[in-house]
Amino acid sequence: MERKIVIATMNDHKAREIKSLIGGHYNVLTQDYFSIPSIPETGKTFEENALIKANQVAEKTDLLTLADDSGLEVDLLNGEPGIYSARYAGPDATDDENNQKLIKELERYKGEKITARFRSVIAIVEPAENKERIFHGSWEGTIRLDQRGKNGFGYDPLFFIDDLGVTAAELSDSKKNKLSHRANAIRAAIDYLLRKNNT
Repeated sequence: MERKIVIATMNDHKAREIKSLIGGHYNVLTQDYFSIPSIPETGKTFEENALIKANQVAEKTDLLTLADDSGLEVDLLNGEPGIYSARYAGPDATDDENNQKLIKELERYKGEKITARFRSVIAIVEPAENKERIFHGSWEGTIRLDQRGKNGFGYDPLFFIDDLGVTAAELSDSKKNKLSHRANAIRAAIDYLLRKNNT
């Protein structure tokens, strides 16, 4: 029997990235497919937001559902933008507006090493078994105040991977999908699902 999984996201970039990470294990659908509108992220943590999205979509579809909540944590900004990463410069901010705001906030630290990490929390909700599971991934780096690279999305042009000497936006999709916070969390989630299904 074909296995289906729904990704609870309205972000096309994120949906594409998750689909490529899941590979051929499942028939991947998105909440758009079911005409489910955007779900407000009212939680105070990545975990809460991921579960809110996964539970609401699972309730409406009655299918295995995966949701990601992720963001950038900058140590010199006490972990900001954190859960507000996608709306750092305002509710409908573009990636570039968010990046510009971050650059402005960090200008006073120019010349210092600005350590940061991307964090991803994947929630899986299995309505048939009334189960919830959480998986974590992180990716350490530093922030550059000049944007570099055209790949990726979000804060990728500012997120510098020191041992590679490039930003996340200068990586190919396949390279990013080996290293990223979301890749780490998705791999753990898929391992769990495959073990569970004895595949």
